[in-house]
Amino acid sequence: MNGQNDADKPSRGEQIEAAEREAAKRRILAQAEAERIPVEETTRTVPDRRWRRG
Repeated sequence: MNGQNDADKPSRGEQIEAAEREAAKRRILAQAEAERIPVEETTRTVPDRRWRRG
């Protein structure tokens, strides 16, 4: 008889798993942001010396 009401509400285990997934996602995003290389450093031009061999 309570089956209908329980189907709408996630179980305690599912709630804990969802919270753990969210925490893991935040940790990964924080780590990625800390390791991020700014665009200015990746688009720096490097002289092409192939044309000066002649």
